[in-house]
Amino acid sequence: MSTAFSGGCACGAVRYECTVEPLVSWTCHCRDCQQASGGAFSALLYVPQAALTSTGTSKEYTVTALNGRTVSRRFCAECGSPVFLKASVWPNMIGMWAGSLDDPSWYRPQAAIWVASAQPWDTLNPTIRQFRQGPEEDFLNELHLPEVPPG
Repeated sequence: MSTAFSGGCACGAVRYECTVEPLVSWTCHCRDCQQASGGAFSALLYVPQAALTSTGTSKEYTVTALNGRTVSRRFCAECGSPVFLKASVWPNMIGMWAGSLDDPSWYRPQAAIWVASAQPWDTLNPTIRQFRQGPEEDFLNELHLPEVPPG
């Protein structure tokens, strides 16, 4: 993968470009992500918000996770494709759905989270770290992500 990447929705009304490599990428198997993706999990990657530029109009739907934090999912107002995520735990980062990448072939998840909620018909990747619930603090520390507030 080159450092810069781009993507957008299915109809092209929402587009984005990013100038840095993702800080983290994972698959989330929580029930909320299953419903949001319409599949077994959500394939996600996160970058600093300042490194991303976007055009077009997206709608937002916010959910409260089991830990009380919020996640706002942004999708194209025209075609409904999921494109962005904002997690309250990382106010200066933005997530993208791997399926929205122009070239999703380079996406490589570093971990699988909320595998306790994985569907029995889903096949988990045995070569990446797996967490029963959210990612553990030591994993996040290894990634040198912005500090996660307690709670």
